[in-house]
Amino acid sequence: MTEFLKQPTSVEKWGIFELSLNGPSEGNPYQEVNLTARFQYKNRIVEPDGFYDGNGVYRIRFMPDEIGIWCYITTSSIPELDGHHGEFICLQPSLGNHGPVRVKNGYHFAYEDGTAYMPFGTTCYHWTHHGDERNEELTLQTLESSPFNKVRMCILPTRGMRPPQLAFTGTTPEDTDRTRFNPAFFAHLEGRIADLCRLGIEADLILFHPYDKGDWGFDSMDRETDQYYLRYVIARLAAFRNVWWSLSNEYDFNKFKTVEDWDRLIQFVQRRDPYQHLRSIHNGTKMYESSPLYDFSKPWITHQSIQHWDPELTTEWRMANRKPVVIDEISYEGNSSRRWGNISGEEMTLRFWETMTRGGYVTHGEAYTHQDKRAWISSGGTLQGESSERMAFLRRIMEEGPADWSQAAQDGDYYLNYFGRHQHAYYELALPMGTEYSVEIIDTWNMTVTPLGGTFSGPSRIELPGNPYTALRIRKAAQLAGAGAGGGESA
Repeated sequence: MTEFLKQPTSVEKWGIFELSLNGPSEGNPYQEVNLTARFQYKNRIVEPDGFYDGNGVYRIRFMPDEIGIWCYITTSSIPELDGHHGEFICLQPSLGNHGPVRVKNGYHFAYEDGTAYMPFGTTCYHWTHHGDERNEELTLQTLESSPFNKVRMCILPTRGMRPPQLAFTGTTPEDTDRTRFNPAFFAHLEGRIADLCRLGIEADLILFHPYDKGDWGFDSMDRETDQYYLRYVIARLAAFRNVWWSLSNEYDFNKFKTVEDWDRLIQFVQRRDPYQHLRSIHNGTKMYESSPLYDFSKPWITHQSIQHWDPELTTEWRMANRKPVVIDEISYEGNSSRRWGNISGEEMTLRFWETMTRGGYVTHGEAYTHQDKRAWISSGGTLQGESSERMAFLRRIMEEGPADWSQAAQDGDYYLNYFGRHQHAYYELALPMGTEYSVEIIDTWNMTVTPLGGTFSGPSRIELPGNPYTALRIRKAAQLAGAGAGGGESA
């Protein structure tokens, strides 16, 4: 009989219960051993896959979502792993644990406990791949003091990279074995996902990308290998509450797969993920020429992950699909020679404001290149640009308002008007009659909020400073007085 390792007796709601078993190590356990478990609370049943973690150890990870006693029993193709059973207590979630992020009210997000969540993302594709612990810790420190609460990051390497560890065994394209996984790689990745969770940051995991171009061969694996890889990744990572699935970056640049292939893979993730984390796929674009989008109306897609340079299209995308719009690549602030990587901090800030005031969300990226330093978008480290502090200011403005600011405008409760590059000397507001509103002028670049004296109702002429990057925030005066808001200019 296989030794039954000591198991935990309690775990918090939306935490990770990990069941560990000793089993056979001969042959190829990754391929030859099937292991699942059935977790049950009253009438609720969840059945996650287990995985082989090397050195004869098998694990099953489970994220409970109900407080109380859960019981479990294992099922396996190996008799000594089959039929293990027990129970544990799911406790109240700890402070700051709000559960996984879900879609709410069509266009927005909230944690599972109902707490509002607005994604302010950034991109660090390979920050965990370089074997540089000091730089990874520096990245986490930077993120902790930043406004960003979502990180887009890759699992697989790109052409020319030679990371010290891979998802599969091997270290070079010549010795990589796609039939075996590398537990050390995943243990390291899991540690960083847990670090992000501790900081309240979602890990938007990019499962595939087209940047291999014949080097590693990960972009041209057959269907069975793709699904084999996905099943292992889901078994290991799905129990982390802060995980999102991005099936591919720039999926349409991968010439080895069709849209039908991507459809099948996304549906496979949907079937295998017992927690139904957020799922999307990200298009490529020939910058400023074209941008074919995936059909986000498909039911296995939870939100629209878009690459495009024009934030004004947010309105059109919202009308096309009643799903959140997240422009995950809107170009990068930086000095790169590539067109996608050299917009200014002012332009990045403008695109954030334009997107969000139209009811969408944006992901930041920074591509400043230096002779002795890799860019933030590839390796993390420290931020160099001017936009991130403006993102912090914008996040504060948005979180001070309603969770669904577009609906609030339709209801006549709250308005956020952004003028972008235009330099208005005044603006005619068409406010509802009979309701008093307070008005504030926001300088989105200099990060100031200036209240105007008095209140406004009905058609109102608002004098403006005649500067670009100006916004107006209009709130019901009665609500503002009830909240005890004070006057004066703030940074």
